[in-house]
Amino acid sequence: MTSRTAAGRSLLVRHRDFRWFWVGETVSRFGSSVSTVALPLIAVSVLQATTFQVGLLSAAAWLPWLLIGLPVGAWVDRWQRRPIMQLASATSLILFGSIPLAAYAGLLSVELLLAVAVLTGAAAVFFQTAYTAYLPTLLAQDDQAEGNAKLHGSAAAAQIAGVGCGGLIVQLTGAVDAMLVDAATFLAALLCLTSIRWREPRRQTSDRSPLRVEVLSGLKLVAGDVWLRTMTIFGGVSNIALMGYQSIVVVFLVREVGLSPGLVGALIAIGSSGGVVGAFLGRRVANRVGTARATLLFELVLPTLALLIPLTSKGPGLALYPIGAFCIGVGVVAGNTIKATFQQAYCPPELRGRLAASTSFLNYGTIPIGALLGGTLGEVLGLRPALWIATAGVPLAGLVLLFSPIGRQRDLPDRQGSAVPAVAADSSRARIE
Repeated sequence: MTSRTAAGRSLLVRHRDFRWFWVGETVSRFGSSVSTVALPLIAVSVLQATTFQVGLLSAAAWLPWLLIGLPVGAWVDRWQRRPIMQLASATSLILFGSIPLAAYAGLLSVELLLAVAVLTGAAAVFFQTAYTAYLPTLLAQDDQAEGNAKLHGSAAAAQIAGVGCGGLIVQLTGAVDAMLVDAATFLAALLCLTSIRWREPRRQTSDRSPLRVEVLSGLKLVAGDVWLRTMTIFGGVSNIALMGYQSIVVVFLVREVGLSPGLVGALIAIGSSGGVVGAFLGRRVANRVGTARATLLFELVLPTLALLIPLTSKGPGLALYPIGAFCIGVGVVAGNTIKATFQQAYCPPELRGRLAASTSFLNYGTIPIGALLGGTLGEVLGLRPALWIATAGVPLAGLVLLFSPIGRQRDLPDRQGSAVPAVAADSSRARIE
């Protein structure tokens, strides 16, 4: 599916269809990152929402993983994946574009923002599940590690640009009009997906098991395998802590520290740059020390610096937030890169959609809990004490990995029990994820 040089070096940049896939995903991530800044700022500055309502808004975007995450995995394994992603992008385009229209008509409310968050979250469930299952069909197996690195890395870079530009766009145009940027990026993503020439083979419709049976098979795959089970439990616990602080950090920086929207966006962008570094380091560190050991380093050791975030204050203290967020970003993206390559090698192709949905149901399903917890703690205890509790949970979640078989191994296994390589053939290739 992709060309290689004589030295075995993958040339994914010359892979036309991957290039379109890559560009579309990156542009979409940029727009989504703009909305992660713009939506809370609409709630805070335009609608005067409470801290709990802002947390509820963050929870609403992830609630669909709990409601429909499991059946979506079975549906994705039944259908072709690219049309699912196209429909999800078109849906998000319409929904995000409706927010400025509602504002112009005088109909904007917290309830409308919650409805848009839930519906775009549902579209994201379909897109993300199909996206996870689609990539291994688009690329040869030897290219999947590099493909994951490029996609995760560009997503991290897009997030940096998105949140940085998001704050500036909000300051220049207003929070409501900033949603037009997100809508435009979903249009670009839709056009990129449409430009992909490769077509998946049609799925067999005969001898298909009932939906309930297929959903249960995905859950059994995760529950019955110690490696998948451990990573899924860790992901769920970690996301409670991550979303607990992320759901209130914009409110904290605006109301507690007293920063302008532009400066909030700039600080979040600097902190998010850790994701780019994590994508660059993930494969390389895993090559040197092993995939299991690298996972512990990135998911347990580095995130301890998250405890700097609640110490943020004006003056020199402003540096503490980006330092803490930077280290979290390095760990999360590096860990996700290693995990994605492991799962693609480990899982049978016919179960990838169900694996993605089952793990995402449990991982992402805890995100609304974290968002509500963050909002509730911020309302009851105050923003700074709530951040102390949430950020302490980020490194503590890594103990799930430490006290599992991952903590006793050098490398994560593949289906046959051998080591899963962290990278493609050429580990020295300089490419950030």
